[in-house]
Amino acid sequence: MTSLMEKFETKQIEKLAQKKRIPAFRPGDTLKVTIKITEGEKSRLQAFEGVCVARKNNSVNSNFTVRKISHGEGVERVFPLFNPLVEKIEVIRKGDVKRAKLYYLRDRTGKNARIADRDRGEEADQYDLAEEIQPQEKEKNIEEKNDVESNNNLKEESEKLKETENTDTEEDKVEATKTTDSSQSESEIKTDEKQS
Repeated sequence: MTSLMEKFETKQIEKLAQKKRIPAFRPGDTLKVTIKITEGEKSRLQAFEGVCVARKNNSVNSNFTVRKISHGEGVERVFPLFNPLVEKIEVIRKGDVKRAKLYYLRDRTGKNARIADRDRGEEADQYDLAEEIQPQEKEKNIEEKNDVESNNNLKEESEKLKETENTDTEEDKVEATKTTDSSQSESEIKTDEKQS
């Protein structure tokens, strides 16, 4: 039963992660989350920038909490990772922390709430755009197939040319032997005529 659920959840995750790029981030990183907000018939994008305080990895139900200070008041917001309303997640700064949950930041203000930066280098995205990858792979596969087919066609053509050259040279040899035989017989006839 659990294996069926896991398969279903992985399919759902693939389906939901196809349309957007989800970078690899950890608690302590400063994130800029762009959310799609619909008001009546109109829709707009709104950014929420803050420190990732916590992250919960639970397959389809994965979420992360972002905290920011707005007008001197701390605001925390929980975002589902695979929510279609979350348009984009950007990692602005990478933080150096030793905890998985940074709830101690709730009690701190000002310089005490700072997190040191850490350069972790280039990290691969947790979920990459599947839509962009698939057409590129298809194009590469098509190009490879075309290259293989063209190589096979070139080989066949070169083999045909070699065969025709071989038959042409054999025919030339036969004709050359015929002409030499005929010229030898003509010269023999001429010498016989001269003798008589």
